[in-house]
Amino acid sequence: MARMTKTITLSLPPEMVEKAEEIMREEGRTRSELFREALRRYIEEREWRKIYRYGEKKARERGIKDDQVEDIIDARRR
Repeated sequence: MARMTKTITLSLPPEMVEKAEEIMREEGRTRSELFREALRRYIEEREWRKIYRYGEKKARERGIKDDQVEDIIDARRR
């Protein structure tokens, strides 16, 4: 059966390692759990930033101003 995870090596400054170890102790997590969660959150945030930039671009193309966005969304929901 193939392994479901892959091991990687990561270099961090000592202060960051200390902070990570402190969080691990406080939350009762393993190092792997902590860094998987951090990467999951980073990936999710990055995807939302892409969506937001796309929305801004489309709004500019259509001449929609920031103060009009909420009204347009409300009208669409009705």
